[in-house]
Amino acid sequence: MRLDDLVQEALRLNPESRARLAGRLLESLDELTAEQHEAVWAEEAARRDAEPASADRPAEQVFGELRKQLA
Repeated sequence: MRLDDLVQEALRLNPESRARLAGRLLESLDELTAEQHEAVWAEEAARRDAEPASADRPAEQVFGELRKQLA
């Protein structure tokens, strides 16, 4: 399963289940060494930096997409 597919599936959970999942995922990061933790966040920062900035799109489009995800 691709990460994007997993994220989409997780977003379909109810808020309580998503919160429990988020907690478990955060707890799993405690098991990483400092070097691993830094590498994970560096990878996430690079991924976010590669994404187009939301300023490149009209606010109505961004908020519309968010509303669809939260519905």
